[in-house]
Amino acid sequence: MKYYTEDHEWVDVVGKEVTIGISEYAAEELGDITFVELPTEGDDYIIGDTIATIESVKAASDVYSPISGTVSAINDDLNDDPGMINKSAESKGWICKIKDFDSSELDDMMTEEAYSKFLRTLKK
Repeated sequence: MKYYTEDHEWVDVVGKEVTIGISEYAAEELGDITFVELPTEGDDYIIGDTIATIESVKAASDVYSPISGTVSAINDDLNDDPGMINKSAESKGWICKIKDFDSSELDDMMTEEAYSKFLRTLKK
């Protein structure tokens, strides 16, 4: 199941691991992405830590960890093709995977439906 934060990060829970990325909305707001600074496998993060930095033609933006845990994988494809986030923010453009996460932190996130409603409040 996928969850979202008000900062436009998403978390997709698959078994004992979560995949993290930024939403399509965030990717559109950033414009053409030119570089992604990825986290390091094995590093521990707590909710709110800067887990990645995304640079675009418009700005550099920090990606905050939406959940606490240990990085188990990074999306190396972003090193060669950071624009993958623009093309496929919520699938192929994922940033990292985290294991040993605190599932209780999901309670403070939005479902896809709630996130869609949240986005409508931003576009007014």
